[in-house]
Amino acid sequence: MDTKKISEILNNDGVIAFVTDTVWGIGCLPTSKKAVEKIYEIKHRDTKKPLILMSDSDKHLRKYVKPLSILANELIHKHFPGALTLVVNKSDNTPDYITSGLETVGIRVPNNKTFAQICNLIDGHVLATTSANLSNEPAALTYEEAVKYIGDKVDLVVEDYGEKAQGRASTVAGISPKGITIFRQGDVIL
Repeated sequence: MDTKKISEILNNDGVIAFVTDTVWGIGCLPTSKKAVEKIYEIKHRDTKKPLILMSDSDKHLRKYVKPLSILANELIHKHFPGALTLVVNKSDNTPDYITSGLETVGIRVPNNKTFAQICNLIDGHVLATTSANLSNEPAALTYEEAVKYIGDKVDLVVEDYGEKAQGRASTVAGISPKGITIFRQGDVIL
């Protein structure tokens, strides 16, 4: 893995594509508004659709969210790392340009060694992310598809180093005082 190149790209408002345990993603540093705007341009994504925050550990994501409920912590303990995205109340550390002005943010810890290595290269260990595809098109499932779909639009497509995407999107679940709301059913059944 070209660690120096990946770090340089991300620290200079760049966008990379990478493998996760579910589908391929694209991402940038959450502190780079310029890079987040670039992601929306690359995907032709509606700016009303928020990005999510992903890391190699939930401990790095906690500063971006308000204190989590017992239920949220139970789900994190059971399903992180894995194919679950939790939508919870954001803290002031999460910029509005990531959440499209919403008071919530999605957080996830993929179960993928290559993705975890990328997180270890950056201060904070967190990327603002979305799937590697154009809006309303299928997400890339392989390195070759990532290169084909968005390779000419991102600054780097990081090789998967044998860590394959499983091909099914994560379950997206909102946590509120009323309980769990499933926004998208994926691999994890709650």
